[in-house]
Amino acid sequence: MKISSVAMLITMGLSSAVAYAHTANEIIVRGGPVYVHPQDKSDHVKVGGAKSDLKAKADNDTQLGLNFQYMVTDNIGVELLAATPFSHQVKLGGGNSTGLAGAHLGKIKHLPPTLSAVWYPLDSQYELQPYVGMGINYTFFFDEKLSGEAKKAGFHGLDLDSSWGWAAQVGADYTLNDNWLLNAQIRYIDIETKATTHLGNTKVTANYKLDPWVAMIGVGYKF
Repeated sequence: MKISSVAMLITMGLSSAVAYAHTANEIIVRGGPVYVHPQDKSDHVKVGGAKSDLKAKADNDTQLGLNFQYMVTDNIGVELLAATPFSHQVKLGGGNSTGLAGAHLGKIKHLPPTLSAVWYPLDSQYELQPYVGMGINYTFFFDEKLSGEAKKAGFHGLDLDSSWGWAAQVGADYTLNDNWLLNAQIRYIDIETKATTHLGNTKVTANYKLDPWVAMIGVGYKF
């Protein structure tokens, strides 16, 4: 009787442990707020082809983030990061030799879909399942609009090129039951774009490296 009870407990423990792990062919959908923090790493703004002491800067934004992940094996998955469009205010920083430092240039929107391979190193017995990932990002910019301040200063037209780059991430899933989990993740995305506008008849350009840190917390569901 005692042996039978012990065997039953072991079986229940093993069943519980297996529930913690992701399994091959499983689909995981995660959702939650995602925070994007661009870095101020632009080259000096060129005015009429000549380098100025200006630099471009963009502010932070938070949107709804979505992850769609397919488990190829029990430990390796393929993940697509999506989100509602991010919106950033763009300002001109740096020196003031042009008289434009601090000017509010305009507002831009972008979507940065990112496809990554992720690896879970731990066994199934752990509720907390950390992972690392590497992938590729494509960011396209749209709805670029100059501010009233910029238009008043003589600017017209604003365009940002699309960007291809790499991405890296670390994250963790905490299993609540067979289907639900909690998730936290942080990633670095290589995003570099060329911004073009005009000041009167003079072309103004900047190679801007957003290279944002992206953080997300959320809940997930396994199918």
